[in-house]
Amino acid sequence: MKLTLGRILFLLLVIGAGVAIALSLRPTPELVDATPVTRGQLQVTVNEDGKTRVRDRYIVSAPLNGKLQRIGLKVGDEVKLGESILAVLDPVDPALLDRRQRETAEARVKAAESAVEQAETAVRQAEADRELANTEWERITKLVASGGSTQRELDTASNQLRSQTERVASMEFGLQIAQYELEQSRAALVHAETENPSPETVRYDVLAPINGRVLRILQESADVVQPGTPLLELGDTHDLEAVVDVLSTDAVRIQPGAKVHVEHWGGEHPLEGIVHLVEPSGFTRVSALGVEEQRVNVIIRFNDPWERRSGLGDGFRVEASVVVWEAEDVLKIPTSALFRDGDDWAVFAIVKGKAELRRIEIGQRNRQEVEVTSGLSETDVVIEHPADRIQSGTPVQPRSEDRGEM
Repeated sequence: MKLTLGRILFLLLVIGAGVAIALSLRPTPELVDATPVTRGQLQVTVNEDGKTRVRDRYIVSAPLNGKLQRIGLKVGDEVKLGESILAVLDPVDPALLDRRQRETAEARVKAAESAVEQAETAVRQAEADRELANTEWERITKLVASGGSTQRELDTASNQLRSQTERVASMEFGLQIAQYELEQSRAALVHAETENPSPETVRYDVLAPINGRVLRILQESADVVQPGTPLLELGDTHDLEAVVDVLSTDAVRIQPGAKVHVEHWGGEHPLEGIVHLVEPSGFTRVSALGVEEQRVNVIIRFNDPWERRSGLGDGFRVEASVVVWEAEDVLKIPTSALFRDGDDWAVFAIVKGKAELRRIEIGQRNRQEVEVTSGLSETDVVIEHPADRIQSGTPVQPRSEDRGEM
């Protein structure tokens, strides 16, 4: 049969129409967000808001009866140990300086002397504990170098040494305060024993017991005060810690010495710290949804020098991420790729341009990533945020390819 030009054109038209119909019936690939399975570091954290506080604060009280002059200091003013005058007490009446007051002043001196002795004993005990912790740290350091101990044991020993060093500093601060109280009591006794008292001989200057700043003024106006009346609260804002309250179910996973990342505190860079203490007693707090929660305070010490966090003060808000688990070599995917398939965890992998359902097993996870223990390999690519229309076998196309980036 001879093909004429008209028949050839007709056949070509029929073939073209068939191809067009076939192309129109072929399903259009779904555009998806694709990400490769990767291997790397994974950290699991407990994230909560907290606030800073001065580690050691001191409330200055009136050491004897008298008329308090108006306190001229303001919140934030710096004070120097033994130099700055915090308050001035004038005698109210000679009758106040009677035998009874002298006996009271003598009793205060004896109590202050006992407090100094106790503080000295506490310092000696803390120093002995620090020496023991230092010896243990040196021993484990040598064992790690020779392969006889683990890095975890060394980290524990380092944290113990650091804790004991900070305890010595705290005990020394307590001794300093006790000695100041003793000096105050002795000065008050001298004033109480003064014969023929007058404003010149009995006027009493209350000096700063520490180097720091004024945190609060508790008695600003002039008034007649009794011994023990709180006047001011002082603290060293260079020596800060953070207090973060977490759910009690999270607190059991947090160990002293754990690494902490402090973010959104106002500075350009996150701060680093460690967990100093997980308080052994919890408390009840009602959440924003009206649910009662058992919370536990976690005390965090900063690793960064004061210069990097100089803007922080007492009672400032911070966001803390406490590391409860970490590993350096983990097979992981974004949590956004994960979904439930019955009782199993599953993802959609991209195989030859189509979605393939993969049931997987997972390990540790955080807000962004999850550890994959089986079901995937480093060569796989998974779909993030899979839509309901994605099923096993659905043709898919990564959006990056659609933009010509691949």
